[in-house]
Amino acid sequence: MRLFRSREVIGIAAETLDFALEAATETHPNEYMGLLRAEDAGQFGLDRDGLLVTDVLVIPGTVSDPVSATVRTDLVPNDFRAVGSIHSHPNGVLRPSDADLDTFGSGTAHIIMGHPYGPNDWEVFDQSGAPRDLPVYDVDLPDPESFFDFTQEDIDAELDR
Repeated sequence: MRLFRSREVIGIAAETLDFALEAATETHPNEYMGLLRAEDAGQFGLDRDGLLVTDVLVIPGTVSDPVSATVRTDLVPNDFRAVGSIHSHPNGVLRPSDADLDTFGSGTAHIIMGHPYGPNDWEVFDQSGAPRDLPVYDVDLPDPESFFDFTQEDIDAELDR
């Protein structure tokens, strides 16, 4: 069973990138780290086949300091929407370290954000650490609170699959 999709990641939602940059700012001077999750781009009216990064999954128990962030791998869910990782470099360097490359094994998009975490203070890399493009799309994402908006009928319908 593969945890990471083989479909191409074609971009990231502006709102998702803004969230990550803000989280990195709030975590500074320590590193910030999360996993990238994606949905089918067609759900957002994009006329392209592929996946759009829509969420950052923060793993409980992540430990960070000014030079590293460590995720407890035993707490990473089996997430079929996971497509890569995102983390910050408080020193502002926008290239992967050897330790970063060791974490790039799963997924196809790995974002590094650098201090001061402005709209252009980030770069994307593939599994081998080579730079890649990841356009930012201004799309409407679902309200995160809608996750909690369900009825007993919704639960019953989900269980009857």
